[in-house]
Amino acid sequence: MIIALVILGVLALGVIFIYNGLVTARTRVDEAWSDITVQLKRRYDLIPNLVEAVKGYAKHESKVFEEVTKARSNAMNAQGPKDKAQAENVFSEALKSLFAVSEAYPDLKASENFKALQDELVDTEDKIQASRRFYNGSARDLNIKIKTFPSIIFAGPLGFKEYEFFEVDESEKEEVKKPTKVDFSK
Repeated sequence: MIIALVILGVLALGVIFIYNGLVTARTRVDEAWSDITVQLKRRYDLIPNLVEAVKGYAKHESKVFEEVTKARSNAMNAQGPKDKAQAENVFSEALKSLFAVSEAYPDLKASENFKALQDELVDTEDKIQASRRFYNGSARDLNIKIKTFPSIIFAGPLGFKEYEFFEVDESEKEEVKKPTKVDFSK
C-alpha cells in the first residue's frame, strides 16, 4: 500500500512539474507577443507624423500616402501571428515606397523633424525584430515541450496548443541572402 502511494505521489508530482513547465512556457509566449504588439503600436503611432512630414514636401504623391495609410490600418487590425506577419510585410513595403518618395526631396531629407522621425522608426524596427526573435524563441520552446515526452501525454488534455511563428515573407528572406551594396562615392 505504501509503495502504491509513493508511486502515485511521484506521478502526481511529475504531472504538476509538467503542467507548471507548460504554463511557464505559455506565459513566456504570451509575454513575447505582448512585446511585439507594444512595438508595433509604437510604429503605428509614428507613421502619421512621418506621412505628414513627407506630405509637406511631396503633395502630389497621394497614392503613396493612401497605400501607407491603408497598409497601416490593415496591420493594426490583423489578428494572430500569421495574419499579423502578412499585414506587417505589406506595411513594410508601403513604408519603403514612402521613403523612396522622400529620396526625391533633398529639403525633406535635410529636415530635422523628418530625420528624428526616421531615426525613431529605425529604432522601433530594431525593437520589433528583437521582439519577434524573442516571441519565436518562446513559441519554439513551448512547441517543443508540447511535442516531447512526457509532456505530450498531458499537453493536449490540459488545453495546451502549439503557437504559430511570426515569420517574414519569402521576399524578405531572399533580400537577407543578397550582399549589401556599399557606395562611398557620394
